[in-house]
Amino acid sequence: MSTNPQKGRSRSALRSDPIDLARDNWSRAGWKAASDPMGVVTSVMRVHQLLLAEVERVLRPLNLTFARYEVLMLLHFSRSGQLPVGKIGARLQVHPASVTNAVDRLETDALVERSPHPEDGRSVMAAITPAGRELALLATETLNAEVFEKLPMSQSAQGELLRDLQEIRRSFGDFA
Repeated sequence: MSTNPQKGRSRSALRSDPIDLARDNWSRAGWKAASDPMGVVTSVMRVHQLLLAEVERVLRPLNLTFARYEVLMLLHFSRSGQLPVGKIGARLQVHPASVTNAVDRLETDALVERSPHPEDGRSVMAAITPAGRELALLATETLNAEVFEKLPMSQSAQGELLRDLQEIRRSFGDFA
């Protein structure tokens, strides 16, 4: 992601902000009180699309998706390099089927190994392999350099936005 908005602009970039147009339409329709909140929600969703596309673009040459990268990094940061598959889903806040699919693919690529849970016969453990750890670190270096450190916002604005988004997430019960 470019810190220069003109440099990162696609050929299909619109001349005006369609979300501003939608906000104006909301107001004219009599929904003035909801126009700014609608704009916030719509903007967050659009920024999510843009950031995910950028992250996926960077990870694609490494044969990773953001979902698989998140699993690798969670395992990388775990004390033992392994976690129950169910706990991975809970920590990443994703559906169990999504975790299973990600772990399946990582296992196929020899980046993760599965084993029975040593204390709970119903659970399965996923453990990062040395190749998985190496790829996770390479992917992190690449994401840091090409996406995270180039976010087109000042550090103070990033901190403010992070606090605002945490407040929204907390109010929806995402965490205590």
